[in-house]
Amino acid sequence: MSRFGTLLVGVLLARILGPGEFGTFAVAMVALLAVLSFNELGVSLAVVRWERDPRSVLGSVNAISTAGSVLLFAAMYVTAEPVARALGSEDAAGIIRLMSVSVVFSGMVAGPAALLQRQFRQRRRFAIDQCVTWSGTALSLVLALGGFGAWSLAWGRVVATLIGVVLFIHATRPYRWHVDRTLVGPLLRFGLPLAGASIVVFAVGYVEQVAVGATLGATSLGYFVLAFNLASWPLNMFSQPLRSVAPAVFSRMQGDPPRLAAAFTLLLRVLAVVTLPVCLVGAAAADDVVRFVYGDQWGAASEVFAVLVLATSVRIFLELSYDLLVVRRATGQLLAVQLLWLAALAPAVWFAARREGLVGVAVAELAVVLVVVLPCYLGMLRRAGIPLAPLGASVVLPMLVAVAAAAVTVLVAAELSSSFVTTMAAGTVCLAAIACVLALRPDLLRQARALRSAPAADDADAVEVVDA
Repeated sequence: MSRFGTLLVGVLLARILGPGEFGTFAVAMVALLAVLSFNELGVSLAVVRWERDPRSVLGSVNAISTAGSVLLFAAMYVTAEPVARALGSEDAAGIIRLMSVSVVFSGMVAGPAALLQRQFRQRRRFAIDQCVTWSGTALSLVLALGGFGAWSLAWGRVVATLIGVVLFIHATRPYRWHVDRTLVGPLLRFGLPLAGASIVVFAVGYVEQVAVGATLGATSLGYFVLAFNLASWPLNMFSQPLRSVAPAVFSRMQGDPPRLAAAFTLLLRVLAVVTLPVCLVGAAAADDVVRFVYGDQWGAASEVFAVLVLATSVRIFLELSYDLLVVRRATGQLLAVQLLWLAALAPAVWFAARREGLVGVAVAELAVVLVVVLPCYLGMLRRAGIPLAPLGASVVLPMLVAVAAAAVTVLVAAELSSSFVTTMAAGTVCLAAIACVLALRPDLLRQARALRSAPAADDADAVEVVDA
């Protein structure tokens, strides 16, 4: 329900603000997320992996994380105007300066947030995250209705982050800064490579938004970000919950490669049954879906959404593969592929933005995923002992049904003039497609549920993964 609620509030804000104001905020948000990808210098994860009492290192982590964040806040504040200009919206400079305060707040609580993870206090972490999310969105909605424009989103973000500081510190008190000189070197040697990897991950995820803002301006960036967010909905709703259990499943079975391969294939089939119809039908009804959900003023985002949602169907497979490859200790290969992904994507989206506009950027992203990244992941899976033929066979039926459903949606949409009616019809076709596949594979969900209680293939291996 929280995901649906967040989506609903996002829809309301997009309708109130419009592409221009939304794009101005998107410029500031890209700048903020770039800094947040490495502001705590990677040291907070040391709290999770520390072999002794994590509180013995927490004070030093707090000090390093906060100090690094303060320096980055200052740099972000000073460079706000040139950054905003480079991203296509000089009006975003003031918003960037306001949101830069969030960098300090985030750095202050990176350690406490990691401590909650170390102590397996997921319920407390979830409660804090929900409080932060809903307080920020509620404030943003009130301010947007009051006519504050893009500033409403910025103030919502800053106030929500401040509330998070209070809640995280209260949950892990006492809070302190303490610099143990014997720990500074090891912490930085541990954290800086992780910070570097985080920068690469950020760049892969946001280089197209930087290209759009820099070449096409803030309004175009608003269209692109909205299309990207809507296209990511299947991933957030269906893939993320499954990924919360997939690593544990893979860890239990890594001592038995055939069982591991079978479990991965089964989880992929479950995802394909749901996400392929959603993505393909969504692409087929893109214009009506965007206009119904966000309003006619956002119609220019529909073609971008149609392409990006197809890329999402591939990204879902890549993320599940990523979880398995981490368990199989292929992290070096994953980093190499991330670098290759960035090297191919960056020039492709910049060239496409200048020559083909928004849709060209989306097509470039899809092409790079299909031509460069997907083959790399398939190669890594094969080297990890996962046979590719069963993987292909597992998605054949869902793909055929999804393609048929998309074709039906196109035919139905051509006969209807109402975006609402067309969207409802597309949803009905999508549900029918999912039901069709489940009817043909009635044991699929039962097998998937059985994975959660499957015994470990080798207890020693399972313990080794946890300790690693």
